[in-house]
Amino acid sequence: MRAARLLLLLPWLILVATLGATWFVWDHERQNAHKELHSQFDFALRDTVSRIEQRVAAYEQLLRGVQGLLATSGLTNRAAIRDYIETLRLDVNFSGIQVIGVVEQIPQSRKDAHVAAIRRLGFADYSIHPEGEREIYAPIIQRESYVGSNDAPLGFDAWSDPVRRLAMEKARDSDMAAITGKVRLTIDKDATNNPGFIMYLPLFAQAQPRDSITQRRASLIGWVYAAFHMSDFMAGLYGKQADGLALAIYDDTTPSAATLMHRNGNSAGGAISANEYMVVAGHTWMLTVATQNEFETRFGRNIALIIAVTGIGLSLSMALLAWFMINGRARALLLAAEMTEELRHMAQHDALTGLPNRALFSDRVQNTLAYAKRHDTRFAIIFLDLDKFKPVNDNYGHSVGDLLLQQVAKRLQDSIRASDTVGRIGGDEFVLLLGELVGADAALALAEKIRLEIRRPYRIDGHELAISCSLGIAIYPDDGADELTLAKSADEAMYRAKEGGRDSVRSSGDRCESPGNCA
Repeated sequence: MRAARLLLLLPWLILVATLGATWFVWDHERQNAHKELHSQFDFALRDTVSRIEQRVAAYEQLLRGVQGLLATSGLTNRAAIRDYIETLRLDVNFSGIQVIGVVEQIPQSRKDAHVAAIRRLGFADYSIHPEGEREIYAPIIQRESYVGSNDAPLGFDAWSDPVRRLAMEKARDSDMAAITGKVRLTIDKDATNNPGFIMYLPLFAQAQPRDSITQRRASLIGWVYAAFHMSDFMAGLYGKQADGLALAIYDDTTPSAATLMHRNGNSAGGAISANEYMVVAGHTWMLTVATQNEFETRFGRNIALIIAVTGIGLSLSMALLAWFMINGRARALLLAAEMTEELRHMAQHDALTGLPNRALFSDRVQNTLAYAKRHDTRFAIIFLDLDKFKPVNDNYGHSVGDLLLQQVAKRLQDSIRASDTVGRIGGDEFVLLLGELVGADAALALAEKIRLEIRRPYRIDGHELAISCSLGIAIYPDDGADELTLAKSADEAMYRAKEGGRDSVRSSGDRCESPGNCA
């Protein structure tokens, strides 16, 4: 009798056990999805900061060229300056610049002579404004622009504006580029809200020492500058906007309507947001970034809901089977074990490709790392990102994109050894773990083999598709002694491969890259 009562409890025990396993797998996947979304956001934030810093550095190098020309030709050689700027093709190579101009420093004693000299150059209405007596003037004496009409009069005294003056003083005293805070450009004829900023570089008299601040102040003759609308500056980074991210940039470190310089998208309600303080050309900006629905849909994972629904359904089914098959106890227990194993597999593998997901890949990296430390061996982690994948989804639909990802996964599995691991960590990003390497060349050779394999055409639903990939390699222990450092090194190497033109291989130490792209 006692055994019979225990047997009657078996379906309930199975239901409780399988529901508990479902909850565990659901919670594990939910946490992994949250970590992955944060990882993608951190990468996007890092990428945005890097783009801004690189763009500012490019503009500084442009001004250095104009500075060098003025050092040899003089401030009033207008034709030479105009010809040089025209050769730069600003609209093609330096989008975002509204104006490049020249400012001359004039002491009060030379004001009248300066005005007369500029008028003799053909500017009969030239005058320094705003009016008033000041010890030093810094009027604009030349302005070159490629956008719209630029008939704003010359002679604006930038030194009279405290915001401009602060940047000019920083540039003069440091002999480096300095940008202003939020300003309205003098070329803007109306009062529309179009915030801008200006980058200044100092100009010094030839053959004069300028090793100290005192010497630089004594030998200063003027400045060369570039003026920007913040909206055009940011459009030059992403086009219309960064996919799925709401961006805002504030002057200095206090977010307010008065300090807002640029806003793109609505950050309210974003799942993830962050503030980043940046010092660019001697001035501080605060960058706020938040995710939007597009970003969360693109990089988020909704497998947790599938696991929950599937797990509950399987739990009920298994309990009912046990109830109806009470005499087949062994068979029911076997079915329960199989269902539990299926749930475990779902938690550790990518639903689309069947490859190990981030959690399982991380577990294998930890095992390989422990073995390498015990036996003094080497291994490699490779980050792979597909090039030109987004146009496939846009032009042929996500169903074709999913089939393409499955074929890519199959090619990757066929390219590695049985002891290696290939995983998918989200979107069009894959990772590879190569254990017990003889040397770094083995990882580089395999990466190059994979690069060529991915380039082979794909035939899907009657469409012939062509994509490529960018790969970044990190070697243990050369590029890191733990999983986080190795992953960061491989990610940065892959990002450099992207920046270098895609379809290439980069190692963390830039030891090599794919043929034809070696620097």
